[in-house]
Amino acid sequence: MTGVNKAFIGELIAECVAVFIIIVFGDSVAAMYSLYDPSPYKLAYWGVCIVWGLGVTIAIYVTGAVSGTHANPAVTLALACFRGFSWKKVIPYWGAQVLGGFLGAIIVYTLFSPVIDHYAAIHQMDRLHDGAGAGVFFTHPGDFITPMHAFVDEIILTAMLLLGIFAVTCEYNTQAPQANSGALIIGFLVAAIGASAGYLEGWAINPARDFGPRLFCYFAGWGSSALPSPANYWWVPIAGPLIGGVIGGAFYQGLLKPFMPSLNKARASDTAHD
Repeated sequence: MTGVNKAFIGELIAECVAVFIIIVFGDSVAAMYSLYDPSPYKLAYWGVCIVWGLGVTIAIYVTGAVSGTHANPAVTLALACFRGFSWKKVIPYWGAQVLGGFLGAIIVYTLFSPVIDHYAAIHQMDRLHDGAGAGVFFTHPGDFITPMHAFVDEIILTAMLLLGIFAVTCEYNTQAPQANSGALIIGFLVAAIGASAGYLEGWAINPARDFGPRLFCYFAGWGSSALPSPANYWWVPIAGPLIGGVIGGAFYQGLLKPFMPSLNKARASDTAHD
C-alpha cells in the first residue's frame, strides 16, 4: 500500500468515525428527549441543541487532523466547489460519512432498544406502521410543515451552516476564531441552528446524519416508515442540504471573501513583488 493510498484510507476512516461520534451523541439525546415521560429536555430544548453541537465539536477534535472533519456530504460538496477539495474524493467521503451514520445508529439502538420497545407498547404503536421511536434516528416534518416546505427550509438552514463554516475556516478572516477554538464555534453554530429552527423538521442539515440512521432503521424493523418514509420524504434531507451547502459556500466566497482586508493586502503584496 502506497503512502497516498494509506493516507486516503485514513481520511475515510476519520470521516466515518466523525459522523459515528455525532450520531452516538445526537441520536442518544434525541432518545432522551422523545422516549421518556417526563423528558429531561422537554422544557430545556436548548440542552438537546447543545449536545448535538458538542457532538460536532468532539468529532472535529478527534478526527480533524486526519481528514479535516467534513462529517457532512454538504460540506464535502461545498469544499469541492470552492475550496479545492479533490472531486475524486467526494463520493468516497460521502460513502464513509453515511457508513458512520449507520454504525452510530447501531450503537444508539443497542443503548435504547428496550426503551423504544416500551415507548411503542405504552403508546400502542409499532415501528413499521406508526414509526414508533423513529424520531430518535432520522428527521421528519414538524407540525404544519409539508415536505416541499421542509425542502426549502433545509436549503436555507444548510446555507447558513456553510456560510458560518466557510467564515470560521477562512484564512483571510481576521475575526475568525484562532487555532483549535474553531471546532467549538462550529459546534455552537450547529446548536444555534437547532435552537432557532429545529422544530421545523429536525434540522438535518446533513445528508449522512439523516440517511445513515434511516438506512439502519429500514433494516431494523421500521421498513417503509424509514424508506421511503411517509409522503416519500427520504430525499428531502439529502437534496436540500446538498443544494443549500453550495449556496452558502458561494455566498461567502463571492460576496464576503473578496472584501477581506488581509486578502487584499496579500494580493497587493504579490503584485508589488511581480
